[in-house]
Amino acid sequence: MNSPISWVGGKKALREEVVQHFPFHYENYIEVFGGGGWVLFYKQKRRDFEVYNDANGLLVNLYRCIQSRRKVKRLKKLLQYSLNSREEFNRMRLALQLHLPMSDVRRAAYFYQVIRYSYSSGLMSFASQPHDIRSDFPLIDQATARLAEVVIENADFQKLIRHYDRKASLFYCDPPYHNSEKFYHNIGGFTERDHIRLRDTLLSIEGKFLLSYNDDAFIRNLYRHEKVHMIELKRLHNMRQRFEGGAEFPELLIANYDLNDPSRLLMGQTTLFQPNGGLLIS
Repeated sequence: MNSPISWVGGKKALREEVVQHFPFHYENYIEVFGGGGWVLFYKQKRRDFEVYNDANGLLVNLYRCIQSRRKVKRLKKLLQYSLNSREEFNRMRLALQLHLPMSDVRRAAYFYQVIRYSYSSGLMSFASQPHDIRSDFPLIDQATARLAEVVIENADFQKLIRHYDRKASLFYCDPPYHNSEKFYHNIGGFTERDHIRLRDTLLSIEGKFLLSYNDDAFIRNLYRHEKVHMIELKRLHNMRQRFEGGAEFPELLIANYDLNDPSRLLMGQTTLFQPNGGLLIS
């Protein structure tokens, strides 16, 4: 299924490749930088224990309200009266910025509308695009069912990984991309020190990790390690597509297990086709 929200850096275009490269066996699935949750919503529900985490408290609050059958009814009731207008967009955005007192459900409703009505879901400027938000309700209902048994966390990635680290744990990490950290200023930013801290944390775990990153020299050098495998991928560059048809964005999948292991195809959540464009560069 799809995520109920679009999100900057979301993995809608890459989610199939990501899931195809999951290891054959894991019992705990932890999405460390959850964002829009595109991978979590795409992967088949198994018997594994699932965790969604994000450092953005507004995003986590929204998903906790969607998860609750009681709160999601109130959320949809508030959303059905929403106005797609610049004035309302600016009012709600300012209320969230100023941390004005309001219920968690109203805060979730405001944040959902700011996401939905902002340009490219960037939360900054009004998109001026027609949209009936009530048409989103079936997908919100699907998300409520999918999140029923998911643990939703709002923690620093290092503390989260250490807390859930087991031999049978799989950590999927989609951190802010290198040199794109400015888009995450609303949660305190993400620095090169954080990229290094993430690397050091992942290389010390008992479990497995799969990491998606932009392909640049800093990231390649950071994960140049005998136990680390990398695969090069390309996807359409959504922003440049508007001006340059066919523009692609190079990405990396990085893991502490063999990404070319054919046993992955035994999993019930993969397609019948081998992933394309993979090149082992460990």
